[in-house]
Amino acid sequence: MMTSAATAAAALILYYCQERYSSHVVDVSSDAQGKFSHDPIFSFLHAYGLLMQDQVLDAIQELEQLKERRDLSLCVLMALVYAQKKRPNPDRDVIQELDGRVKEERKTASPKALYYAGLLLWLLGRNDKAREYVDRMIKISSGSKEGIVLKGWIELRSNKDAYAKKSGKYFDEALKEKSDIFALMGKVHYYEFRQNYSGALETINQVIVSYPSFLPALVKKMKLLLTLQDWEQTIDAAQRLLQRDKNNLEALRMLALHSLCREGDVGEVALNQCFLGLLFVYCCVCAGIIRCQLMEGQIEDAEQQLEFLTEIQQSIGKSGELLYLRALLAVKKCRPPDEATNLLNDTVDTHFSALQGLPLSVEYFEKLNPDFLLEIAKEYLALSPAPAPGQPPAPQLQHCASVLDTVVKVVPGLMQAVFLMAKVRFQSGDIEAAQSSLQHCLDQNPAHADAHLLMAQIHLMQGNFKLSSQSLELCLSHNFEIREHPLYHLIKAQAQRKLGQLQEAIQTLQMAMSLCAVKRTGSSTKRQSKRVELSSADCVSVFLELAEALWLNGEQHEAAKVMQDAINEFTGTPEELRVTIANADLALMRGDTELALSMLRNITPEQPYYIQAKEKMAEIYLNHRKEKRLYVSCYRDLVDKLPSPHTFLLLGDAYINVQEVGESQTLVSFCLYFSVNELPLLTEDCRYLVLLAKVQSKVNKDDEALLSLQRARDVQAKVLKRAQLEQPDSVPAQKQLAAEICAEIAKHCSSQRGYERAVKFYKEALVYCESDSKVMLELAQLYLTLDDVEACQQQCSAILKNDPVNESATLMMADLMFRKQDYEQAVFHFQQLLERKPDNYPTLSRLIDLLRRAGKLEEVPRFLEMAEKHSSRAKFEPGYNYCKGLYLWYTGEPNDGLRHFNKARKDNDWGQNAVYNMIEICLNPDNETIGGEVFENLDGDMGNSTEKQESEQLAVRTAEKLLKELKPQTSAGHVQLRILENYCYLATKQKANVERALNVFIEIANSEKDHVPALLAMATAYMILKQTPRARNQLKRIAKMNWNIIDADEFEKSWLLLADIYIQSGKYDMAGELLKRCLRHNKSCCKAYEYMGYIMEKEQSFRDAALNYEMAWKYSNQTNPTIGYKLAFNYLKAKRHVDAIDVCHKVLDAHPNYPRIRKDILDKARATLRS
Repeated sequence: MMTSAATAAAALILYYCQERYSSHVVDVSSDAQGKFSHDPIFSFLHAYGLLMQDQVLDAIQELEQLKERRDLSLCVLMALVYAQKKRPNPDRDVIQELDGRVKEERKTASPKALYYAGLLLWLLGRNDKAREYVDRMIKISSGSKEGIVLKGWIELRSNKDAYAKKSGKYFDEALKEKSDIFALMGKVHYYEFRQNYSGALETINQVIVSYPSFLPALVKKMKLLLTLQDWEQTIDAAQRLLQRDKNNLEALRMLALHSLCREGDVGEVALNQCFLGLLFVYCCVCAGIIRCQLMEGQIEDAEQQLEFLTEIQQSIGKSGELLYLRALLAVKKCRPPDEATNLLNDTVDTHFSALQGLPLSVEYFEKLNPDFLLEIAKEYLALSPAPAPGQPPAPQLQHCASVLDTVVKVVPGLMQAVFLMAKVRFQSGDIEAAQSSLQHCLDQNPAHADAHLLMAQIHLMQGNFKLSSQSLELCLSHNFEIREHPLYHLIKAQAQRKLGQLQEAIQTLQMAMSLCAVKRTGSSTKRQSKRVELSSADCVSVFLELAEALWLNGEQHEAAKVMQDAINEFTGTPEELRVTIANADLALMRGDTELALSMLRNITPEQPYYIQAKEKMAEIYLNHRKEKRLYVSCYRDLVDKLPSPHTFLLLGDAYINVQEVGESQTLVSFCLYFSVNELPLLTEDCRYLVLLAKVQSKVNKDDEALLSLQRARDVQAKVLKRAQLEQPDSVPAQKQLAAEICAEIAKHCSSQRGYERAVKFYKEALVYCESDSKVMLELAQLYLTLDDVEACQQQCSAILKNDPVNESATLMMADLMFRKQDYEQAVFHFQQLLERKPDNYPTLSRLIDLLRRAGKLEEVPRFLEMAEKHSSRAKFEPGYNYCKGLYLWYTGEPNDGLRHFNKARKDNDWGQNAVYNMIEICLNPDNETIGGEVFENLDGDMGNSTEKQESEQLAVRTAEKLLKELKPQTSAGHVQLRILENYCYLATKQKANVERALNVFIEIANSEKDHVPALLAMATAYMILKQTPRARNQLKRIAKMNWNIIDADEFEKSWLLLADIYIQSGKYDMAGELLKRCLRHNKSCCKAYEYMGYIMEKEQSFRDAALNYEMAWKYSNQTNPTIGYKLAFNYLKAKRHVDAIDVCHKVLDAHPNYPRIRKDILDKARATLRS
């Protein structure tokens, strides 16, 4: 019997024999010979090791010395036969003699002799013969444990599943009595065969505990951990191995594999030089030659070589490499893209068939050959046409994504694979996923030039020109040679054109064309040194961008030449249709709609871009020819030729656009009726329900629209649950749709003033898409409406963190800073926007309003001057005139304001707001408190003069004319129009008209919950009718509501009117609180200061009264004579005679005939100073 140490040594040698590590076999058996000299088996194994190394003569010498050993004689004789046959010139006589002795020995062999003979045959791979010897040995030894273990190994290595499945029971039987290292290792391999890797790991842990010095157990554990994809423990096991054996090949190889596959650290792999051959390198010289010939443009030579290889392929089996070369040849010969795509598909199928059934292991990585798969992915990308709007991604992109998905999952450290996956996602329209992949690339390698370029393209597409430029600058800082890359110049030019820098864009595009040989795929010319060819899609983009830039720059002839070059260059390629559509755009710019239509009609339903062409035709019919019937017919053709949920939705939208709401509703109902409970169709049900809600909103069925959206939300919840199981890749897109539905519900709730429900649904939308800036912006706006400053600021900060130049978020942040009275920060945000674009009039109009509320209207002129300097035509721009009119109105110059608003009145963008403001000025030019009684008779006879009454009547008639120009597009807009119409009746002060208006206001207030403008209008009507208690009740109702920015002016007017009532009643404290509230929200509120001054005057506090009148005088721009009179009067009472005289002069300069001021104040002040 062997000792446990000898057993372990024998097991170690047998392990090395199985792994074909011949040097280890010789070394370990030699060492064991010294330690266990009494056991000749180690001498035999040493001789066998020499045979493995082809040292035949030395092996024969050692075996000759062992052939008289009784238990070894049979296996030694068999080994001698094997050795003699391995000699260069075998001696037939000797072999025949040895065969005869083997037969003789076998007849009388002991169980031990039979065991060693079976062991030798097993090591030599002769499993059937080995089984005979072991079966006989087990039989005559009455079930020897050693024999049973060897029987298990023989069955396991028999390459026959039926035998291998039985091997486990032999190992289990042998292990019943006691632990055996050879049996335990057999059981590990049996579990591996049955793919029970957890069981194998558990068993190998038993080996490590029982035989801690047995290194193969640690190696096996390391490999099992890799198979289980537990990289962390795999590396830990490798490091433990290296502590025991610093030169352990398997451990070093595993560390190198980890560095390459998980971390992408090629430098670390280079350090582990023992594993330079990790990735499979093709050694077929012919294939290499063909590749070189294809790269050099030697198409005919490559084709001949490939034909030869294809012939012999029948005998060697299908080769993925040859199929790939055939695909490359098809591309170079300009064969149809489908032909090359099919060859690539065959390449992938053939390549992956070799991986079937392989666990994750070194062999798996070798056969996976990620670099080869990346080459295939690049070819798929090159064959994929640019994505056509409204159409699904090209099949090539889907195949490419499938290949890359495998590579990225198995080798996540391979950054080129991650980058290519980002490119596929970008072209498929999954921008968020593309950005995430690119960011990972750049985190790992900040100098990844291609990743920076693609990130710049994404920012450009999203309209983030600053971030796009930053990406290009970063790219250039890391790699100066990127200036030689045409794509760098293409992206730069696109950004320049978007910013209106046409001349610079043209120069940049011309540089791009000079840097690359913009030519057809398959050209036989050699590549120039350091010059990069663009993809076919990007090549077309260079041509089309240059043609458009030249046209916009007034160089029509040059633009036409470039377009003709593009037609010549890309006819017959997948990009031809893009050129056709761009050429149609150029014809449209020339006003030749018939030519544009004839080009687009040539695009057939079988071709890409058909949907885009039809949409372009529809746009021409609607906007250029005003033919609604033909506009709709384009979408009907789409549904007929390409019936799909997407085209049905397009047709539904078309019906809405031409006001055929009934047709759209019928279409949507039809689609919903025939829906099926399958995942893709459930998704489309959602889209139909959203479109139905849109239709219902158009016909003012808001409640029904809300119900349709809630149905869509419920259906989408089901879709998301099923998508996670059935289509995991579609989950991001489905979440996006769910977010859009929730946001739409929130908008409906908000429009009906259900603000709390709106917040709930916006938050739900952000659960689905937490970084959706559009939803975050709408939620921030809602918080602003609710005056929840902190929550609004939190949303804006989150938006600006991701997009520092987001205009809407910057505007809102500025608004918040004003509310917090942080004037400098607010102006800083506006300056950021206006310095980039001084003629950004929507921003300027917001700034003027906020400066008014901050009491800083004196800051406005410098921003208006910036706009004037930026453009010589600024004073003719409607936006500029609107902003100037707003400033003049706010500073007490209504007539000048009216003149500027009139210049913006006919503009599509500014006209409606300008008309609203003009009506407001006509109805209340002096910004009085309509219905208020405190200042009603202060001007004496002036208030009732015939001239003033005629002026007021003229203003009312003007307002009525302007009302006819208003064309509200929303239900809220229609309500606002009705209120303004009835304010005109109030302005007549005739009882019948006022009562008529009051009835309308009451009707609106009953149908619109907490409608501040309607409640204020009711109160105003009651005041004119001298029904003060009823007016007070409505105004107190408003005073209890939360302030919001939308109704800000109405809140202010209602607080002022209520303060007026309290002052009339002598309730100065209550009035004062309301006036302070006005000033808290609008520091320029001239009327609030006037009322405060009046209260102080009544309380005989003339100095305080003068301070308040000073502010009222300041914010009326020192143009209101009534306020000037009151200020001068209180200066006189406060014994500030010089100041009183100065104010009197200013009033009389502007209004020479203003009554009483000369006699009551000026003369008295002068007399006092003289005395």
